[in-house]
Amino acid sequence: MSYLNKMYGKKSSGQTQSKSDKNPNRVSGGLRAQGVDRLTMVAEDGTSKEIPSLEYVRSVEEQSKRQRAAIDVLERKLTRQEATINELTKVISQRS
Repeated sequence: MSYLNKMYGKKSSGQTQSKSDKNPNRVSGGLRAQGVDRLTMVAEDGTSKEIPSLEYVRSVEEQSKRQRAAIDVLERKLTRQEATINELTKVISQRS
């Protein structure tokens, strides 16, 4: 690739921020702040019902997905730590 192509050529797609890189807490908070987190449906008899918007539901699902992933990682770490503690306890009890 020539110097001019590197300098002025089209940039790779890695520079644009993908939707999955966004913090889901900020996304859902922004939707709430803008007031687009729910829609109001009015029935024929005049009663109104508020339902969450699709974007808000997606952001909450993304939040829960990331939190589940973090919990899974922490549970694995906890299991490893407990196993290590048990092994060390056995070694200490054998030496005593």
